[in-house]
Amino acid sequence: MAKIDYEDPHYYTNRELSWLNFNDRVLEESRDKSNPLLERVKFLGITQSNMDEFVMVRVASLAKLTEVKWDGRDASGLSAAQQLKAVNDKSHEQLVKQYTTLNRIILPAIRQVGIRLLKVTDLSEEQYQFIKSYFHDELYPVLTPMADDSSRPFPFISNDTLNLSLRLNKKGDDKSLYATLQVPSIFPRVVKLPGAENDFILLEEIVKQFVDQLFVNYDIQEVSTFRVIRDMDLDVAEEDTSDLLKKVQQQLKLREHGKVIRLEVDSDISKKLRKRLVRELETDEDSVYEVNGPIDLTFLGKLASAVTGHDDLKYPPFKPYQPEALNSDHNIFEAIQKHDWLMQHPYDKFDSVVEFIRQASIDKEVLAIKMTLYRVSGNSPIIKYLGRAAQNGKQVTVLVEVKARFDEENNVHWARQLERMGCHVIYGLVGLKTHSKLSLVVRREESGIRRYVHLGTGNYNDVTAHFYTDIGLLTANNDIGIDVTNIFNMLSGYSRPPYFHKLHISPKGIREFITDRLDQAIEYAKAGRPVRVQMKMNSLSDKDMIAKMYEASHAGVEINLIVRGICCLKTGIKGISDTIQVHSIVGRFLEHSRIYIFDFDGEKQVYLSSADLMTRNLNRRVEQLFPVEQPDLTQRVLDIYRAMWDDNVKTRVLDADGTYKRVDRRGRAPLNSQEFFADQATKLAKKQQSESHKQNPNQFQPMMSPENQPDPLSDEDQDGGNEA
Repeated sequence: MAKIDYEDPHYYTNRELSWLNFNDRVLEESRDKSNPLLERVKFLGITQSNMDEFVMVRVASLAKLTEVKWDGRDASGLSAAQQLKAVNDKSHEQLVKQYTTLNRIILPAIRQVGIRLLKVTDLSEEQYQFIKSYFHDELYPVLTPMADDSSRPFPFISNDTLNLSLRLNKKGDDKSLYATLQVPSIFPRVVKLPGAENDFILLEEIVKQFVDQLFVNYDIQEVSTFRVIRDMDLDVAEEDTSDLLKKVQQQLKLREHGKVIRLEVDSDISKKLRKRLVRELETDEDSVYEVNGPIDLTFLGKLASAVTGHDDLKYPPFKPYQPEALNSDHNIFEAIQKHDWLMQHPYDKFDSVVEFIRQASIDKEVLAIKMTLYRVSGNSPIIKYLGRAAQNGKQVTVLVEVKARFDEENNVHWARQLERMGCHVIYGLVGLKTHSKLSLVVRREESGIRRYVHLGTGNYNDVTAHFYTDIGLLTANNDIGIDVTNIFNMLSGYSRPPYFHKLHISPKGIREFITDRLDQAIEYAKAGRPVRVQMKMNSLSDKDMIAKMYEASHAGVEINLIVRGICCLKTGIKGISDTIQVHSIVGRFLEHSRIYIFDFDGEKQVYLSSADLMTRNLNRRVEQLFPVEQPDLTQRVLDIYRAMWDDNVKTRVLDADGTYKRVDRRGRAPLNSQEFFADQATKLAKKQQSESHKQNPNQFQPMMSPENQPDPLSDEDQDGGNEA
């Protein structure tokens, strides 16, 4: 038998094209009539913000590689130039689909329910007088027209700002003159109009209407909107600096002047004005996108939020669950002493995690708090409690990853704030990002020193915890406590523990662990013993990991993967990936949890992790993978995975041809896993509220225990309802 060449580029999908496929799945949600209308509006806006970040980082990276004539190839065999061309081609196709969705589906649909996005020509007299006053009273003093001539060069255009390009001439003179005008971002882009409950106009429409008042004695020949997306990737040469914080701050300033990667212009722009913008902004022709509608669709999220009186067009609210033992009325450390606690956010309140830090900050027996922070909210309660702990005399050590992409400025701010409050702050490690999610509380008790730990799959961000799905574990397990202590010693000093008791740490450790488990699965399959591997992650792109899965599949191992975003693995390759299935769930919440399950002939091993199977997570980041060993919690994770795998409403299945297809639901009761989890949380929360006076506050109530909760697949529990 010929040896299989797992390096064959035909076995891999290009990472960037796979990401564009993911954004297409998000775009599908905006066209899905089973979603509430205003949520569909938001989904369309999300496709834009997704694309902007993709261009700022991934496309920018390809552009740089192409510019230096990098001769390498990706796993699928494409050069940087080939990838850039393919990405631009597919991005143009996606742009057409975005604006077709806006103009033919979304705008007509919201107009039918009395929500109108108006042009100036649509306004009533009252509304016209309103925008006229708004321009003179609010906008006019702020606007700054920038002439572009021999004495005044073309102005710098900031990243992701909305601008007007003008062609004009002096009255009585036919010579064309040019100017630019930035639409000020300090004003809301969506302006609510009088005269109707939900009439709106975009800010740039108001500016365009009265722009001639900024150019007295000149005639305006043409006004066209445009926007640039620049290379915003942070390039910190850490080996050249002893002060990482200062270097990051310097790079933040330089980043604002990155090369233009994408230029968006109105579709009706004249050839003359378009050519001028392309020349002045030094943009490649493939990177120019002509837009048939309002440029920058992120305004749609603001529009949906500004609408009043239409709660029926939004997702129905649900009530997240919080065990009484983990709330502010109870001693959280006593609860964790009794047993471990598993939380599935947002269905379980993130408040329990915040409460863990809050109580640690004021508990007289707590000696130290150690924590890693990758992304936090703009007004983080966790930061406040860490500062309070330091002021209360506790030893507080916080690793703030100042290289967290697009959160660098926010994290630098919080790092400085934590230092001012008396915390010891570590600014990440040279050459590595710290992406692990760890909290350690050291407490003096009658029996001696005890360590309490929180480990999670997601960031300590109280805002995103409402719409990112993540899983966290609170435990006082001694071996895990020792491991986490060693990790913090490694992060803050020079300690290199020879081994970890329970945890597996990247770089290297998680790759080695999963490779070892897949090798074990291969041995089971070759021996004819039943074996199955189940994984859930955001992205799967590491070539070696995919090759190992191919090897396992070739041996007969059943592999089930839930991959929300990028997936470079191909299914259905004969003799290579016959036993691999890939699902992707895109719905109301962003699937962010990482789960790794290995079933060796009925012996199930369950792990959670901060890491995706991407090369950066496995090789260039500090990440953690940890076991869930308490039997009821192990079962709960298995139940969570099963419900997601059996989802037939928001799941797409990766086909052998590389496309994602909806699940065939004929003859099957609909199961939307996110809706199911939200419904179960609401039932638990309401039951707890109504029976709180009867319950033991320290009694453990798992959210999805097979004894207490209905089977997620039983027909009677699927109400059809809102499939959002």
